[in-house]
Amino acid sequence: MCGRYILAQAAAAERAMGIARGHWDYLRRFRVLPTEQVPVVVEAAGERCATQMRWGLVPWWRHGVPLQASTINATAERLESAPSYRDAWRRGQRCIFVMGGFYEPHLNADGSREPFFVQLAEREVFGVAGLWERSRRADGGELLSCTLVTVPANTLLAEVHNEKPRMPAILAQPDYDLWLSGPPERARVLLRAYPAESMRAWQVSRRVNNPRLADDERLIEPL
Repeated sequence: MCGRYILAQAAAAERAMGIARGHWDYLRRFRVLPTEQVPVVVEAAGERCATQMRWGLVPWWRHGVPLQASTINATAERLESAPSYRDAWRRGQRCIFVMGGFYEPHLNADGSREPFFVQLAEREVFGVAGLWERSRRADGGELLSCTLVTVPANTLLAEVHNEKPRMPAILAQPDYDLWLSGPPERARVLLRAYPAESMRAWQVSRRVNNPRLADDERLIEPL
């Protein structure tokens, strides 16, 4: 499942997502990592708003203390039942992750793994379905956090991410508002695999797995 992705320039992301309130202030990134602050879209008073949250959802009942288990991805099949996500889903706390592409590992026959970069063929910036949560710390401060939703992989991602064939729940542009504020039964219908023919993928260097190395566009260069 998605554990690293890239960001487009903030201004381009705001235009692509139709942001009406707020703005993002970040540098373009080619290796966004779990637990970092990431740009997401939320809905407020009928408008799309720009904000940033911790990637890795912290349930409200944890009082700002992250779980030991990873909560960067939430499987679509368990949104209503998983203790970490069901309250956010029930309250309609849905958000959209803003991406320029993402990385997935491919498992080789010898047990080694090679990273692949995946992007959409027709969109430089795209949105992925997510949930967000507000958790109040013991000192009175609050932590805003989020998780992206994953679905069973399409044919392309099943070949790339062959060890566990899943993929981010990429949203079509006309469906952004429905995901953010629509009825839950209609929002759930949007959680499906994006068409494989509208995506492309290529192998990249293992440099992307080392956070000590430079975070630059060389990370997405094809091998």
